[in-house]
Amino acid sequence: MRVSQAAALLLAAGLLAACGFQLRGKAGLSAKMHSPYLDAPDRYSPFYAELAAALKAAGAEPVATAEAASAVVHVYRDETGRDVLTISGRNTPQEYEVYYTVEYSVAAAGEELLPRQRLTVRREYAYDETAVLAKQHEEREIREALARDLAALVSRRLAAL
Repeated sequence: MRVSQAAALLLAAGLLAACGFQLRGKAGLSAKMHSPYLDAPDRYSPFYAELAAALKAAGAEPVATAEAASAVVHVYRDETGRDVLTISGRNTPQEYEVYYTVEYSVAAAGEELLPRQRLTVRREYAYDETAVLAKQHEEREIREALARDLAALVSRRLAAL
């Protein structure tokens, strides 16, 4: 029995090694994105904070003015909200859908590198009216996670420039 388990383990390891599987790691940015400027209407939104952190983690140094920037990331829309998905027989919400939408473009030296794009991510959660504070906390956590997901999507698109 032990020999067959060891053989199965070696076979699985060999198949994983042969398929070219690698951990993703950090997305490197192009030279055009080494010192970006984030032009956003709300500098205190979760998305803005997450995108700035993602750019720094990728090796970029965000600058304070558009004139000093190698590229400008224009954020036109940065909004979040929730919709009711289902209601009970007593006409109370049972499930909500939290969404986060951003619209952005990227320009460098008067040239449009990335045209205006809109990204929306959504997540559902169950609502319990007996645990209002816990559900408010859960909704806030979901919004922050959605902002992280959007920032990761945008930074991967910036890395592809």
